[in-house]
Amino acid sequence: MPLSMNQEVFITCAVTGSGSTQERSPHVPRSPQQIAESAIAAAKAGAAIVHCHVRDPETGKPSRDPAMFREVTERIRDSDTDVVLNLTAGMGGDIVFGDVEQPLPTVAGTDMAGATERVAHVLDCRPEICTLDCGTMNFAEADYVMTNTPGMLRAMGRMMTESGVLPEIEAFDTGHLWFAKQLVAEGILKFPALVQLCMGVPWGAPDDLNTFMAMVNNVPDGWNWSAFSLGRNQMPYVSAAVLAGGNVRVGLEDNLWLGKGNLATNAQLVENAVGIIERMGARVIGPEAVREKLGLTKRAPA
Repeated sequence: MPLSMNQEVFITCAVTGSGSTQERSPHVPRSPQQIAESAIAAAKAGAAIVHCHVRDPETGKPSRDPAMFREVTERIRDSDTDVVLNLTAGMGGDIVFGDVEQPLPTVAGTDMAGATERVAHVLDCRPEICTLDCGTMNFAEADYVMTNTPGMLRAMGRMMTESGVLPEIEAFDTGHLWFAKQLVAEGILKFPALVQLCMGVPWGAPDDLNTFMAMVNNVPDGWNWSAFSLGRNQMPYVSAAVLAGGNVRVGLEDNLWLGKGNLATNAQLVENAVGIIERMGARVIGPEAVREKLGLTKRAPA
């Protein structure tokens, strides 16, 4: 496929994530207020979309408390900074098995919820976008599996679509794109779909450029897509995604560093991405242009 550089690029900032990064950087926001403030700062720096998880304010551990999602949503929407809100719906599909000789019963860290419970905060907060992790995957931890069965994804995708929220397909490997195409073919997700290519997440698609282009080439014509990689490859992937025709994601969910020994804020990571995109000769677009491009409607919570 010939390269066709994207000339009008939107930036997503993944504000806090659910990884165990809270003790590694003082800039990883924990409370709903901190998460909202960091999201607003990222928007002011040039992010058109903010992707938000929530955390326990005391421990920093990931949470799916609907009240915290509601607080983050209201704080962002009550600010004087416009931004497209993207809430995670990835929580509630975690299985942590016992040891290799006795995997059952599952152990601490397991959090399996039904489809309705997993999207309850989405239906309540009514963000413009929410995520749909389009497959089951082994993560780096020895016995942890991110679990998303075809039936679960069909149910969650249908509820998202019927509520008027655009699912952002999180594709960690080519098979996830294959199933996403099936969801569109079945009418569960609308055409054109929105995809996030998640590169370099153990043990999904590695972030070498051959694998990246295989992922890009599996995104159907007409779909909108974005991409990111982790750690030191976050900023190189800003260039790679734009050059390959896509949009970009940066943020503390995926990378804590501006450079060796220099911990970043979300706003600083967005500022770096803006500089890279503009030096490539492309233009960074804002939230209103993104809403028009993706067919989004900004709504108040239910």
